Amino acid sequence: SENTIVKFSRNLFDSTDEFDGSNFFTMVDGVKTATPLFICMIALEISDVVFAVDSIPAVFGVTENPLVVFSSNMFAIMGLRSLYTILSKAASDLEYLEPAVGIVLGFIGVKMIAEYFGTVIPTEYALAVVATLLSGGIGLSVYENGQEEGA
Repeated sequence: SENTIVKFSRNLFDSTDEFDGSNFFTMVDGVKTATPLFICMIALEISDVVFAVDSIPAVFGVTENPLVVFSSNMFAIMGLRSLYTILSKAASDLEYLEPAVGIVLGFIGVKMIAEYFGTVIPTEYALAVVATLLSGGIGLSVYENGQEEGA
């Protein structure tokens, strides 16, 4: 595979290209090796951690409370995969959600830079901006989808 995470996982564990039912490990020539199912699980878990680490700056843009930052990332790791199917369908239906998220990330970046230079933007205002942008992107998408269906 060309995937960096899969290559990394294969370097950590002796592995085979053959599946053995639903087993994570199998015996090949008397040696216990990882099956592609185990390599896939490792890739999923590493991806979860990467996405959680990636979201830490965004959470710090809203609050500096370490408990909130830690707990939000733990909940993100636990729920990310289970919500992926729903979110991927919603994201394909909500045309303006992705640009709204981009603007939110830009706002968080500007907020962090402003706070570095001493301008404090209260958490309540930051949350209001984030909620307004996301709900605006969702609302506009739903409105436009309704207009297309009515036409």
